[in-house]
Amino acid sequence: MCALLAAGSVPFVPSHAHAFELFGRCIFGSCKNGDEDGPIDPKHYEATLTVLSEGAPDRDLEKAVANASLLWRERREATAGSAGLLTRAKGDYKRILAALYNEARYAAEISIAWNGREISAIPPGTELPDNIDLTITVNAEAPFQFGRTEIVNQAPPARTRDDRVDQPEAEGFMTGAPAYATSVKKAGRLVVEAWKQQGYAKAKIAEQQVTANHDTRELNVRLTVEPGQRAVYGPVEVEGTDRMRAQFVQRQTGLIPGREYDPDDLKRAEKRLQRLGVFSSVSLKQAERINSDGTLPFMLTVQERKLRRIGLGATVSTADGAGVEGYWLHRNLWGRAERLRFDGRIAGLGTTTEFQDLDYFLGAELTLPGRFTPDTDIAIGGFFEHKVLDLYSTNRGSVSVAATHFYSDEITFGLGSHVSYGQYDDVFGRRNFGVVGLEASVEYDTRDSELDTKDGLYLRAAAKPFYEWEFGNAVGKAEAEARIYRALGPEERTVLAGRLKIGTIIGAPISEIPQDELFLAGGGTSVRGYPYRGIGVPVQGGTSGGRALFEASAEIRQDVTDTIGIVGFADVGHVNSGAFPDFSGDVRVGAGLGLRYDTGLGPLRLDVAIPLNHKAGDPNFAVYAGIGQAF
Repeated sequence: MCALLAAGSVPFVPSHAHAFELFGRCIFGSCKNGDEDGPIDPKHYEATLTVLSEGAPDRDLEKAVANASLLWRERREATAGSAGLLTRAKGDYKRILAALYNEARYAAEISIAWNGREISAIPPGTELPDNIDLTITVNAEAPFQFGRTEIVNQAPPARTRDDRVDQPEAEGFMTGAPAYATSVKKAGRLVVEAWKQQGYAKAKIAEQQVTANHDTRELNVRLTVEPGQRAVYGPVEVEGTDRMRAQFVQRQTGLIPGREYDPDDLKRAEKRLQRLGVFSSVSLKQAERINSDGTLPFMLTVQERKLRRIGLGATVSTADGAGVEGYWLHRNLWGRAERLRFDGRIAGLGTTTEFQDLDYFLGAELTLPGRFTPDTDIAIGGFFEHKVLDLYSTNRGSVSVAATHFYSDEITFGLGSHVSYGQYDDVFGRRNFGVVGLEASVEYDTRDSELDTKDGLYLRAAAKPFYEWEFGNAVGKAEAEARIYRALGPEERTVLAGRLKIGTIIGAPISEIPQDELFLAGGGTSVRGYPYRGIGVPVQGGTSGGRALFEASAEIRQDVTDTIGIVGFADVGHVNSGAFPDFSGDVRVGAGLGLRYDTGLGPLRLDVAIPLNHKAGDPNFAVYAGIGQAF
């Protein structure tokens, strides 16, 4: 048996008869049209690159120069005539010089020549022959070290932890360290940031004195900081609102007049406004000068999105048939970014002619952002679903209200309550369950991307006590999940990823808990190679969800090209009837390989998994498709 799971709809645009374009990227053939075919009067050339350090080849230095040289990087691309070629070549002097400074090379000879003639000496307007040979030669002396490193008007020690900034020494700005130009730039940014963190919004480097001693190969640097005047927030003027209330938008910035300026507040303000989902662009700019009373005015310019949005998607599975889904969204009901969303989906098409054997779902949610505090959202929702899985089927409805508080960029708290009632048909028979409960959660997230994480950590813990009134049980449920990502190498082309999830339920036997609340494993984001929610606890007459869960996954993600990557993965899952994982029953293991294609929006995922210890009824392999990494 083979399972093929696909999520979402994939737009594609055929470009020519022998070309194919996906998500704006050319997969094969030529996807260019009309005047995109190339420059007018194309001028081709050949280039050779020679880089020496003290007369000997230096591969690291050669790589730095090659990356900096536009003439070298684009040697296979024609320029727009002789003028374009001369512009490209003459601009390389500065680009290569900057690259040498970044490698602490302050004594070097740079030559870009044609027929022994230096390009810099060729006057503008000169007509060059086609296919000329250019030579790029760099001969650098040994790298320099820092001699004296001095900072004038350095900020005093920070009074609070949030205001602390790394010392310049952390970036290598100290006597005896390699004198990279980047170290000087980073040191300048750090000493300015230290003043800004203490309220000096207009702090800047007033003077930078750099002298190179070629006899001692030392670079002496003196940075003079001008802190300026301490500032507090002044008025925030809002521009560009149409249907949004300007007063609400102003409040959402969190910039309270009279409070001390803090650059971290500005970053949080922009993220908070973008989180509303109602703006296509947000620009928060401070005035050029601080007022005489110490206040600093701000101008906030926004552009609103269209009010409504409709989305459609499709799924295809050789095991579960076809499905369609869609949503309707209103972004701003009453001028405070209130979002109303309706979702609907139906699945199992083609596998049955009976309506009761299809899966269907209809839900609605109203989100009220910025309630109580600018960082607190309230969501009120409800849904009805009919679900038919291998292990159980259900008809149930639910209503809920929840609050989400974005404590910081990394930490999010959640608190909510829900009431649900439904009929379940499973291995224990047909029964009704009514549940009223609470849920409290906390998340810690430092991932650099949600869809394609290369580095970071994600932690989540949730407690979900509830009361089931048909059987009269008070139940406690808890879950915890950790994901860690680590990129290897300077280009981060290899990523190691790991995931661990555990769960426990206490207070009632599995026969008196609805299957939606019990733990089940399996599927494209759980244990690949097994049916979705198909791994449970063997009981008399079949399989049920359990009271304890253990899941672990490991992946090695390798970029093959800039757009194509491969993944090797292994997943482990275990569910048992006790309150804690004891591995007394079956431990299911799946492994496989995956292909990734970077769309620019997120990777297209195609995974093929094999269940290493499958049971009767499990597929021999499974194929999963979607957008974004598996975790």
